[in-house]
Amino acid sequence: MRNLLASEATRVGVEAMTLIDRHNDVAAGSQYIVLRNTRNARSTQLPDRSDARIGGARRRSLESITGMLDRIGCGYLVLDRDRKVIEWNGAAQDTLERQGEAAETASELSAGLRRLVANVPVHFQPGSLSWVVIRSRGDRPVILNETGVIAPDGTSIVALLDRENTSAANPQTLQRMFGLTSAETQLALRLAQGDAPLEIARSWRLSRTTIRSQLASLFAKTETKRQAELVALLGRISVLP
Repeated sequence: MRNLLASEATRVGVEAMTLIDRHNDVAAGSQYIVLRNTRNARSTQLPDRSDARIGGARRRSLESITGMLDRIGCGYLVLDRDRKVIEWNGAAQDTLERQGEAAETASELSAGLRRLVANVPVHFQPGSLSWVVIRSRGDRPVILNETGVIAPDGTSIVALLDRENTSAANPQTLQRMFGLTSAETQLALRLAQGDAPLEIARSWRLSRTTIRSQLASLFAKTETKRQAELVALLGRISVLP
């Protein structure tokens, strides 16, 4: 009986240390979630449960990254091990269509991506995030790679950064952060789209004085001094939910 209790205590201790190691890996990973697979350390480990935790964490990491890319108006493609598209967003379809590609189905998106990067040395590493920066139609894109375990099951993420892609901050987020009125929020969103104050005044049938008053209030509440500074701030806030 004593030997049985000692054996059980040892098993629990090893499992506890494994959980601590896993927790420390997550905390230390900072930019990427990196979980150490310790299922071969002892025969008492539960590999199915451990793998499920790892897979779930990496899947949440993937969803967090693709969600952020979606919010900033950036197209993304999720590729499997064979570099075939298995997931995408509307901005990715728009980006490839502007390049003259069909982009309705996964196979069309896969073919469009291959043609887009055909003349650029590139290798989409499993688990990585690659940025494909498109300057203008017909130009060779610039590709930047971020390595790390951020995508699950051998998948990789390709972000399509097209300067024609636009994004807008969440109106509720703007109101909560700066205490904007509904009118000020709508004005901020129009300015972020590149509309001029006088153009906005005409489209809303408001006087120049009213628009200038709202703009002055926007500057005061956001602690900005110029329209360009305000637009830059709104662009940074667009990544927030």
